[in-house]
Formats: sequence, C-alpha cells, structure tokens
Amino acid sequence: MAEKSPTINRRKFVADGLRVAGAAGLFGAAGLLTMRRGGEPINNLWQIDPNKCVACGNCATHCVLDKSAAVCKHAFRMCGYCNLCTGYFEPEAAELTTGAENVLCPTGAIVRTFVEDPYYEYTIDEPKCIGCAKCVKGCIAFGNGSLYLQIDQDRCMHCNECAIAVACPSEAVRRVTAETPYLPKDGDPES
Repeated sequence: MAEKSPTINRRKFVADGLRVAGAAGLFGAAGLLTMRRGGEPINNLWQIDPNKCVACGNCATHCVLDKSAAVCKHAFRMCGYCNLCTGYFEPEAAELTTGAENVLCPTGAIVRTFVEDPYYEYTIDEPKCIGCAKCVKGCIAFGNGSLYLQIDQDRCMHCNECAIAVACPSEAVRRVTAETPYLPKDGDPES
C-alpha cells in the first residue's frame, strides 16, 4: 500500500509561517540590540564627562525619554556639610528654608538633611531627578562643583546617536566602555 501524503491544512500552514516569521523577527531584534551601526557592540555606552559639562540644561530637554537619562550625582568627598548649599538654594533665596520658592530643584530631587547645628547634608534622590542641571550650575558658579551630571545606564535607551550628545554645546557626552560606565568628577575617586 502506498504511503499517504500528508494533507496541507491552510490554517496550519499560515500558523507555522507566522511562528517562523516571529522567531526570525525576535532573533533579528536580539541581533540589533547587541550590535550597533557599523558592528559596534552595545558595551560602548553614552556618558557625560563632568569635567567638560557646562550645565546648559540640554540633557533635560533633548533626551528621547520623557524623564531624561541624565541625573545629578554628588561628589561627597569634595563637598563639606554646610548650611548654605548653592546647588540647593536659589542664589538670592528669601530665607534658608526648604520652601519651593527658595530651592533650585523643580522636582525636589535634592534632599536636605540636618546633621548638627549649623550643618546639613545634601543628597540626590535620583528617581526624581530630570537632569535639568540647575543644581549643577549653582554648585559650579558659587560652590565647589561637587554636583555633576551622569547618564544613568539603567534609564538610558542606548540610542545609536544620543540626542543629548548631539545637543551638547561642550561636546561633553561621549562613548565609554561598559567596564567604566560612569565618569567620576575630578577629585572624587569613589563616585
């Protein structure tokens, strides 16, 4: 008796074709995620060189994300505990209180904590930070420059061409390796 040839079911044929196309799409997307234009591996990440950054504010407005991948970092070894932090308070604050009219940060990302009279510690609540650089600009202008911006690698989409890098007037945004994804501020060996 001759072997019966399998009948081709149109529904099964289409379903199998969609599975194959879906799998090919997944493997193609995975390849795109691990390789960039020109075969560049993803282990080259975007980062801000804090020694070139001029705190222009473009990080907050040019990132493709709703909340910028750039966040403020604090070089604690460079900063002393003080009552008046020029990265926290408006330059001519009416009084040294945490009222919104007296502080620079529009999102409340800088937290002022009492240490002992007259000293306060200032820390960054990074999830609240939008990378506007107002605190960085104040710290550079009147303080010791201990506040600086970095691209949070967990937030970053690792775009082929970083919109922040394109908009950066000081060319402070550049590629770094995954082994050193952050660029500490000069004088801050532990950041």
